[in-house]
Amino acid sequence: MSTTVTSKGQVTIPKAVRDFLGIGPGSRVEFRRVRDGSIVVVPLDDARPESRFARLRGQAGKGMTTDEIMALTRGDD
Repeated sequence: MSTTVTSKGQVTIPKAVRDFLGIGPGSRVEFRRVRDGSIVVVPLDDARPESRFARLRGQAGKGMTTDEIMALTRGDD
């Protein structure tokens, strides 16, 4: 992924990176130089974002019983 530096030295962090790091408006990040000379972005918030699947866990409710599903499938009233 790439981005362009503005005349003020600002960049937009790509959405995929923001989502992965769990950063959003007001989030604090740190730039660290690693051994090989590259720079990494590290979120300063301790909380890691929940996975998109974890957010959906438990949302379906109680649901139907097997007998109710079978009756619905067969067209029983």
